[in-house]
Amino acid sequence: MIRWGILSTACIAREHIIPAIRASSRGVAYAVASRREEKATALAAELGIKRAYGSYEALLSDPDVDAVYNPLPNHLHVEWSQRALVAGKHVLCEKPIGMNAEDARRLRDLAVRHGHLKIMEAFMYRFHPQWRWVASIVHSGKLGSLRSVYSAFAYNNVDPSNIRNQADIGGGALMDIGCYNISLSRLLFNAEPSKIFGRMELDPVFGTDRLTTGHLAFQTGLATFTCATQLDRYQCVYIFGDRGSIKIDIPFNAPRGEAVHLWYQHGSTVDTITIDPVDQYTIQVDAFARSIQLDTPVPYPLDDAVANMHVIDIVRESALTGSWVSL
Repeated sequence: MIRWGILSTACIAREHIIPAIRASSRGVAYAVASRREEKATALAAELGIKRAYGSYEALLSDPDVDAVYNPLPNHLHVEWSQRALVAGKHVLCEKPIGMNAEDARRLRDLAVRHGHLKIMEAFMYRFHPQWRWVASIVHSGKLGSLRSVYSAFAYNNVDPSNIRNQADIGGGALMDIGCYNISLSRLLFNAEPSKIFGRMELDPVFGTDRLTTGHLAFQTGLATFTCATQLDRYQCVYIFGDRGSIKIDIPFNAPRGEAVHLWYQHGSTVDTITIDPVDQYTIQVDAFARSIQLDTPVPYPLDDAVANMHVIDIVRESALTGSWVSL
């Protein structure tokens, strides 16, 4: 069993990853760390975690910890993932992998020098069976030529203390949720965009992008997305080929324990596809743990994380210049 150490008591760790590890057939939530030891101790007692630490350094020094989950704020992803690698730990790091592509490349370069360790960006949506089904339909050519992808992801959060509203540590819509829109576009087109156009609306107080739209031009079509931190809570994906289309109602936060539904139109027929309940977070940690145990490549290498970060950078650049930017 993989013994997991959790860096921080962040909400995503508490509500999603630790329960996912506890449900995993390949791992155990073994240790948790917080800069406030009482928080780590309380969470460990609540969730039955064996060890609690009052610093991240102490957790990384524990020889019994095999792998680390890093859900720290975005500006700490690379630093603490690097420290974990140097300490000899495998790393599952939350998205986005860094603050920019240069940041991500530094992590990748260190990971190459520690090639016996596994490291992966934690985009949990890619492990949900609905996305495995969608990708298989698109890449098989059943939709014909992929021509258009539209995706939206939004919520409403105006809390100034929330890390998503703090520009200097990597807050804003594009970093927090737009990274999903970009990731899925690259996944579906199975390529990198050739040119990009972005627009941003900044919050006058926070300085973060509260509304971002992007257009990613691929060889065969266009991906368009909207992400926002101050709109009504919403998410969807529409995929259009010249011989069919797919609609996904809950593409990202598929609820644990509930079935999800997709609509697949081909010709005059519309099929409702029902995917049985799963926990995409458990599937993700199991897949990562399997790579460790079998010493096989992780499902998504850091090259993919660097490429996604590069597109994020170009969307920002385009928004600043008001022009299309070629890659």
